[in-house]
Amino acid sequence: MEAVAAVFLFAAALLSAVAGSPVTLTLERALPSNQGVELSQLRAWDSLRHRRLLQSTNYVVDFPVKGTFDPSQVGLYYTKVKMGTPPREFYVQIDTGSDVLWVSCGSCNGCPQTSGLQIQLNYFDPRSSSTSSLISCSDRRCRSGVQSSDASCSGPNNQCTYTFQYGDGSGTSGYYVSDLMHFASIFEGALTSNSSASIVFGCSIQQTGDLTKSDRAVDGIFGFGQQGMSVVSQLASQGIAPRVFSHCLKGDNSGGGVLVLGEIVEPNIVYTPLVPSQPHYNLYLQSISVNGQFLQIDPAVFATSNNRGTIVDSGTTLSYLAEEAYTTFVNAITAAIPQSVRSVLSRGNQCYLITTSSNVDIFPEVSLNFAGGASLVLRPQDYLMQQNYIGEGSVWCIGFQKIPGQSVTILGDLVLKDKIFVYDLAGQRIGWANYDCSLPVNVSASAGRGRSEFVDAGELGGSTSLRDGPHTLIRTLFFALFMHITLIL
Repeated sequence: MEAVAAVFLFAAALLSAVAGSPVTLTLERALPSNQGVELSQLRAWDSLRHRRLLQSTNYVVDFPVKGTFDPSQVGLYYTKVKMGTPPREFYVQIDTGSDVLWVSCGSCNGCPQTSGLQIQLNYFDPRSSSTSSLISCSDRRCRSGVQSSDASCSGPNNQCTYTFQYGDGSGTSGYYVSDLMHFASIFEGALTSNSSASIVFGCSIQQTGDLTKSDRAVDGIFGFGQQGMSVVSQLASQGIAPRVFSHCLKGDNSGGGVLVLGEIVEPNIVYTPLVPSQPHYNLYLQSISVNGQFLQIDPAVFATSNNRGTIVDSGTTLSYLAEEAYTTFVNAITAAIPQSVRSVLSRGNQCYLITTSSNVDIFPEVSLNFAGGASLVLRPQDYLMQQNYIGEGSVWCIGFQKIPGQSVTILGDLVLKDKIFVYDLAGQRIGWANYDCSLPVNVSASAGRGRSEFVDAGELGGSTSLRDGPHTLIRTLFFALFMHITLIL
């Protein structure tokens, strides 16, 4: 159809002074008629046109989730990303405590070769991807990374590089590349798996510490921080995804859950503000209560400063309390349990021996109280971990730990599991609600407003559509094109 290949150009047409005079519009072709034009050229033209239309709307971006919080099984949550042309799959740990997505590259020193997670490890090779390019120090994205301490330019070859040290003592270093990320996006209830966008990510050439071990090895780390180098910020700046993401991590042995770029919509979610101008997701923790009784802890213990604060970090398996608050917290738990529960020490940890006739529900409810009136209510399973069995009883230990000499409080997977968590970067707030993460969730592509999409945990495992199927997206595209032409006319 010749009209599809034509672009409507408005010629200079002026209304005459006489009312009702006709307006003359001249139509000209941007491409010649079908004769002599390759179909591939016309498809390329249409593809560019469609991308412009689609980029005017934020989409929900869906990532599959694997892994569990239980250190005896996996001890981390990870997802799968596809990078490069042709696409290559990589398994990366979900980490809200860092900004950058990085994967192991072919020349990596210390990178594990196999994984105890029964996954195939891969290496990214920029030379094997037709859409890959190196990032130089003069690139604006590198300059942004330097400002947020996510990049450096100290080398002699003008290449944008990075070096990261993590809290467990492990580390990685490498250089930045730009390439396509392929992902599943959801709009109008339909899922499409062929979306892509150009992003900057790290190419790791050296790893140290626990990153070199094979038992829980993955291909890299997916940082969900709020700085400019994070994938969340990059996709939001391109108008592809909203500046909000959410997760719901399953706490049972099967693990998995939901991870989306978008806001999970749930009536029971409570929100608390983020501490501004922080590199991590710092919150205003004001007090802790056990069985409704507030503990005598100075609120200044949790305040954010150079060496203290309260951080939400999905890359941490357990949870940690500031040293000044730890003993008071443990003593309050011990004082609240029945006398039938025996208190024991196991490898320096406070533990409890429970008979088979009892269960952990006899332990008290704990509430972490934040600014704005938001409380994170913890069931016993959210602060206790089962260790082993002794005779007819089982041993449960307090999963909250302390770091000697440190005054930082870190909320890791132990308390994040079995809850919806929403990171609203645009609104500078974090929200949560208890939830069965095996159930579907509604997700909005606009924080605090807009329509919701329907996302099911594990939906990407085999299905390619949600609710209405792919035809819904096709109807939407045709309607958008029709409306656009109608508005022009």
